[in-house]
Amino acid sequence: MRLKQCLCTAILLCAAAAGIFGQEARKAISRPTPRYPEVAKHMGLVGTVKVEIIIGADGKVKSTNVIGGHPVLVDATLSALKEWKYEPAKTETTVALTFDFHP
Repeated sequence: MRLKQCLCTAILLCAAAAGIFGQEARKAISRPTPRYPEVAKHMGLVGTVKVEIIIGADGKVKSTNVIGGHPVLVDATLSALKEWKYEPAKTETTVALTFDFHP
């Protein structure tokens, strides 16, 4: 009985993972590049911002979850993401993005 329960749990976890990671890539219609902030230039700041976005069925960025990055660079990234637009789809899509900032 315990083995059957473990197998069912494993199957459900695999199905959930396939739903998250097996999503089709959505084609971007508009994807403005984040601007390298002037204050970052003056500070000599370089770095990477990692963010996870949820794209709504309508193609607009519905939400963002910052995974890491300097706050000055994160602000520039989030400002740009407000302008991003994807092709519509039947469901929401979750995508992990990485942005590199350097002068």
